[in-house]
Amino acid sequence: MQPNPVLRDLGYSATDRVAVIHADDIGMCQAGVAALDDLWNAGIVSSMAVMAACPWFPAAAEYFRAHPAADVGLHFTLTCEWNAFRWGPVSTRAPASGLIDAEGFFPRTSEASQRKGTTDAVRAELKAQLRRAQRAGIDLTHVDSHMITAWHPKFLPVYLREPARRGLPPFFMRADENRPMPFVHGKRAAAAAVRISKAMERRGAPLFDNAFIMPLENADDRIAAAKRALADLPPGLTYFILHPACDTTELRAIAPDWRCRVADYEAFTSRELGGFIQQSGIQVIGWRVLRDRLRGKPSSPTLLPANAGRRE
Repeated sequence: MQPNPVLRDLGYSATDRVAVIHADDIGMCQAGVAALDDLWNAGIVSSMAVMAACPWFPAAAEYFRAHPAADVGLHFTLTCEWNAFRWGPVSTRAPASGLIDAEGFFPRTSEASQRKGTTDAVRAELKAQLRRAQRAGIDLTHVDSHMITAWHPKFLPVYLREPARRGLPPFFMRADENRPMPFVHGKRAAAAAVRISKAMERRGAPLFDNAFIMPLENADDRIAAAKRALADLPPGLTYFILHPACDTTELRAIAPDWRCRVADYEAFTSRELGGFIQQSGIQVIGWRVLRDRLRGKPSSPTLLPANAGRRE
């Protein structure tokens, strides 16, 4: 595959390792909101995404209004995976939408949401989440998809089209016949995703070469695990995803993987990891430069190894 044209346009070489270090699931619960100020001040994380359908969205929105320089996108949400902590659609409570399970909330799995959700209902829901985030005063830089649910062939055109109408780049990957689309299952779906990826790149959309998610199975020695993952990043543009949250009674009650989320918070607010990134040669950028490029605005791809989110 040819070098990423987005990186070329931003002044990087074909051998540069460029990463968006991204914090997911903001607003899901209070523990994620409580982590925001430390993440912001540590400056390692260069991007975040907020969940407009979740209970702690208003508190997250309040924080982002007070910190307009923060690079924050919308984490489109069509599922609710927890047993005792539930949320549902913004746009509807109609079972016929396919977005409601028997308990009255989003389905727990991507597969259930993809199987039952109608295209029209998903379109209405994504638009409603966008409106909620924008009306809350958040200067959105991008969109992505919780549990990659919206990458299903039935929903993908909606996922890509609705943000584009607002000048927001969606998270999507580069792919071709020799490099399959990650997170997409089935030959027909994968082939369609490759065609869409190529068409998007021809139109100048910012697409990612690689994606990495800090695993949510083992919280041990998280700084060392993050260092290994970062050291192994290949050339190109990588979406490096973590799920940071403070250690709270609420988080422990919600999430069986709470230790990993707390470990992400501790690692990505540490001086040790920030210093490692500074010395690693990895170029850290946020989504804002990608959004502004998409909108045709002049913007500098400032290299931000360890102060990507810090106030000037």
